[in-house]
Amino acid sequence: MGNKYNQSKALGAITKASFLASLKNPQSFVFSLIFPLVFVFIFGAFSGNSLTRFNLALSPTCDTTNILYKTITSQPFIVIKSFPDTIEMRKELEKGTLSGILNIQKSISLDSSNQKPFPHFDLTIKSTSASSLDIIQLIPLLENLSDKLEKRMNGNKATLVTIKQDIYNVREYKTIDFVLPGQIGFSLLFSTLFGIAFTFFNLREQLVLKRFYATPVNKLNILLGIGFSRIFFQLINVLVLITVGHFCIGFTLAHGFITFIEMVGLSIFFLLMLMGVGLIFSSIVKNDTMIPLMINIFSLPQMLLSGTFFSISVFPEWLQTCCKILPLTHFNLAMRKISFEGASIFECWQDLGALGLWTLLIYFIVWKVFKWE
Repeated sequence: MGNKYNQSKALGAITKASFLASLKNPQSFVFSLIFPLVFVFIFGAFSGNSLTRFNLALSPTCDTTNILYKTITSQPFIVIKSFPDTIEMRKELEKGTLSGILNIQKSISLDSSNQKPFPHFDLTIKSTSASSLDIIQLIPLLENLSDKLEKRMNGNKATLVTIKQDIYNVREYKTIDFVLPGQIGFSLLFSTLFGIAFTFFNLREQLVLKRFYATPVNKLNILLGIGFSRIFFQLINVLVLITVGHFCIGFTLAHGFITFIEMVGLSIFFLLMLMGVGLIFSSIVKNDTMIPLMINIFSLPQMLLSGTFFSISVFPEWLQTCCKILPLTHFNLAMRKISFEGASIFECWQDLGALGLWTLLIYFIVWKVFKWE
């Protein structure tokens, strides 16, 4: 009678082999460890106790020597912006990129009971309807700071701070005006990369690209013809999103049809850049199961760090600098400038330049790595 089979050793061997196979699988490693760490790191980098930081400018007459000013400006949710002149300040205020203009005036009053002098502060926030969401959140925070200051200075026996709002109407900045450009970028990023990468990988595996290569058709036309078919499909999605957003939800098109055309033109430029990324992924992977991994490594950090769902101003300065390197950040910024602020596509030259540099780099890599078979 032979030796009894050792089930424990068999279980151990199977467990060990399966564990080593998991370690050798980059997809399981990335999705189970790397991505959760990235999410923890990004959301852990939110500044302060609030997800909102308020950009304020100072009125030329603002008293910056008093304790109220120092208390307000020391808060992590307050960012003081400087401008070369009041014209530029007013322009940013009406765009909604500036939450308000701060003016603090200090005066001295006498206590009626003991005739002792005590300070009084008149705090005025000048803002517009474009920053109405910011002001709704900012005023309670200022009131809370004022209460703490009064408690510290006189035990809340007298009101030391009077807060006033000076708000005038301009074009209303709605939530959809922030959300829709980000969703367009998000949609283009993932759907284009998946479409281009899988299409070209399958055409190569089936030797269709090799047969095309043997024909007298210009090689660039082959790539453009296949790529443009995918780009055209994604462009339909852009047209639908903008149209539905404008007519059904009130998305702002600052100059109507002209703004619409400029947003479409910017989307085409972005699509051409993403086509190059898809060509790179389709050329360097060994099997189609690696394509989703490559796409997610490229796309997920941009989804979180490019102002798609929330402003990058919630991050600390060093991380904001990293955010501004990403191509989706510049696409989102340019789309919002064109749609709400009414900027022309050429006034977004900095964002276009960044996208152009990314495009040159990407297609240089395509030229080096692209394979027909």
